[in-house]
Amino acid sequence: MAPAKKRNVCSKTTSANTAKKAKVDLSIEIQPIIDSRKNANDVFNVLEYLQSEKEKDVILAIDACSNLFVALLERKDLFIGKLIEEETMLSGDNNAQEKYSIFMRHRYNDCVKTLLEHLGHKSYEVKETALVALMKLAAVEGQYPLEDLNWSEHFSFPRALLQVVVGRLLSKSEDTTMLISRFQDFLEMADVRFYVMSSIRENVAMVMDKNKGEVMPVYQNNVFTLLSNINMASQESELINFMVKQEDKHSEWKAAKLNEHKRTFERMWLGFLKYKLPSNMYKKILVILHDSILPHMSNPTLMIDFLTAAYEVGGAISLLALNGLFILIHQHNLDYPDFYKKLYNLLEPSVVHVKYRARFFNLANLFLSSTHLPVYLVAAFAKRLARLALTAPPESLLMLLPFIYNLIRRHPACRVLVHRPSCTDESCEDPYVMVEVDPILSHALESSLWEIKTLQTHYHPDVAKEAMKINKALSVPEEDIDELLDITHFELMERDLKATKCLPLEFEPARKLLQGGGGILAQHFCLE
Repeated sequence: MAPAKKRNVCSKTTSANTAKKAKVDLSIEIQPIIDSRKNANDVFNVLEYLQSEKEKDVILAIDACSNLFVALLERKDLFIGKLIEEETMLSGDNNAQEKYSIFMRHRYNDCVKTLLEHLGHKSYEVKETALVALMKLAAVEGQYPLEDLNWSEHFSFPRALLQVVVGRLLSKSEDTTMLISRFQDFLEMADVRFYVMSSIRENVAMVMDKNKGEVMPVYQNNVFTLLSNINMASQESELINFMVKQEDKHSEWKAAKLNEHKRTFERMWLGFLKYKLPSNMYKKILVILHDSILPHMSNPTLMIDFLTAAYEVGGAISLLALNGLFILIHQHNLDYPDFYKKLYNLLEPSVVHVKYRARFFNLANLFLSSTHLPVYLVAAFAKRLARLALTAPPESLLMLLPFIYNLIRRHPACRVLVHRPSCTDESCEDPYVMVEVDPILSHALESSLWEIKTLQTHYHPDVAKEAMKINKALSVPEEDIDELLDITHFELMERDLKATKCLPLEFEPARKLLQGGGGILAQHFCLE
């Protein structure tokens, strides 16, 4: 039976005891505890191994403790309901059965507390073993709940245990990326995923409000890592894998409804994004926003504020924000004032060098595909792209030139940029104002595409050939630029090398160069 005085599970053992315990098989040690209540006090010996300084001993102890308490949970030997203090239990009038169940319930809590501490252990193997053990206990606790279920909203899911596990994963001082990657296996279960999302939202609100919204790089990086590891279901029929089986009222369970998942997913992301983020995190979020976040939100238009703010930042962040804005504009009728003006100002020399170049020009091509755009606007884009082409690398030019040609094909009124015979004097100034932020004030329609004429003498033959196309009437069908968006300098070099042919260097190949009897050298020496 339980001792009269509570023992300290965290106390250090002597070296002699440690050496003695090292020889003990913990799987054998826990069996008498399971078989007979008379051996209840032996649970302290098993729990003490959790505090060992040897990693192997700790791992063995974690496995032993999880097996022990899984057996006790399945046998319903742990106290169910609001747990009272052990001192109160000893001084009360509880019977032997109640005292045993209360005592073992406290030991279970001690075990869980220590396992949670081990999620911050210096050894990753210990962390991983502790995490797996905690989720194993959570699964069994879900089937044999330790709380009186007089409310049905969350059914019999061990939400409290999962909350503290999530809290440990979202460390404020330690990078937990590897442990979160291991935790991703459990996120494949629909109910775990649902309650993890709720726990993240609550944890972020509590931690960030306590820190007054200031940037917390380590913590916020851990949060983002966990968020990005959540793979949402696209159909309700995919919600079939659950950690805890709900026999009754399964159809009424929020964790079994896709709409509830979407709503919780949306609240989680909005709760995270409303706080100030580390500067390098905006790019990470925007890269996955259009295909991993927006499609799974119940109301994607709630992301308008975040996307418009990112679009105003400039540089690569604005380029990445285009994807999300494109979805909101075309699928959710977002009205963005001065959108094309902002898009025009994104056309800077750096845009042809960034790694998101292909994504940007693909979206720009879609935005400029409408034949109802005003001619001055299209002319401004064509002229600005032509000016950027003067300093662009060959692989970018092979995409920019067809891009400009397609703009002219869609808007025949822009052909005036190609055929402008009014300026016959070579010293005339270009009226186009490159630094003007408003396309309508750039005077692009009064200019010409002399930049393309200049590129006809480019050192790369493919670029010069492409630039020559403007000398003739452009074909009516547009050129497909999709294959040209991702071309790299390396691919361009490989293509050029494969196309190289062996050319003769002399009209008549030399024969018997170093031999006598008529050789060139022999004749030379004879002459001397």
